[in-house]
Formats: sequence, structure tokens, C-alpha cells
Amino acid sequence: MSRVGKYPVVVPAGVTVSVDGQTVHAKGKFGELSFHVVKDVEVKLEDGKVVVTPQGNEKFARAMWGTARARINNMVKGVGEGFTKKLDIVGVGYRAAVQGRTLKLALGFSHDVDFPIPEGIDIKCPQPTQIEISGNDKQRVGQVAAEIRAYRSPEPYKGKGVKYSDEKILRKEGKKK
Repeated sequence: MSRVGKYPVVVPAGVTVSVDGQTVHAKGKFGELSFHVVKDVEVKLEDGKVVVTPQGNEKFARAMWGTARARINNMVKGVGEGFTKKLDIVGVGYRAAVQGRTLKLALGFSHDVDFPIPEGIDIKCPQPTQIEISGNDKQRVGQVAAEIRAYRSPEPYKGKGVKYSDEKILRKEGKKK
């Protein structure tokens, strides 16, 4: 039984949610998102709350119950307040800068890495060694952060590379003489 699915999604002020059959639309100050729920899950809007219930007692329906509720909650939170991921760049000469709709990364390669910023995602560099990725879709923000991190993931000896700001790098001891 889903522990997540049984809680209703509270719709905050400034966000409007509409349910049209199996499609849920959310609109707020950070844009508009929609999510199509599988047929094994029923979605209802009841006095300012979105209630998700499974149609049957099958394993797939119960699994999609919690998944649909979590996706709807992330959608409502995203259009209301948005999501942000922060990356830190560690290494001598490693830096980042935003030029137009392109993120330029100097990560120790013989060339700079140009990362085109996708639509719906906003990237800022408050310092040359910090990147802030923000947007209304949690999955896309996390995916962009993972793609940027993958260019030079942190190595365990000196900790050089691109890491999440809250990530702890397990360091290894170097060679001994």
C-alpha cells in the first residue's frame, strides 16, 4: 500500500489546478505544466486538494498511485515556487560562464565545453565556480544538472570536477612511498 499516495496534494494560493479526464493541468507564476495519469489511477479535485486513488488492487495500480501523486505534487510545487539545483566547480582553472543561451565550461580539456541551455531552464553563474540551475519541472532541472556534472564528475583523489553543492566526495589516500 502506498504511503505517499494516500495524502492529498494541497494546492497553494496563486496556483490553479484543473483535472480534465486523466490529464492534470497546473498553472502558476512559474509557468504551466500538465501530466497525463495512467488509466489505473483516478484523480479528483476536491475543495482545493487533488486526491489520487487507485482503480483496483493490482500491483501496477498501487505503484502508479504513489507515482502519480508525487508527480502531481512536484508539478504543483514547480509552478508555484520552482526548483533549483546548485553545482560547485572544484579545480585550478575550472570555471563556468553564461553567454546568451549557452553555458561555457572550462574543465581542463583542450577546449571549452559549450552546453546549450534548454527551453524552460534558467542557468546563472553567481561566481565563476558556481552554477545555479532553476526551472519549474523537477525532472528537467535534475537532468540538466546531471548532464553538466557528467562532463567532469569529481574524482576521489583531489576532488576536482563538477559536484552538487550538497554532495560529499569520498576521498582516497594517494600513493605512499
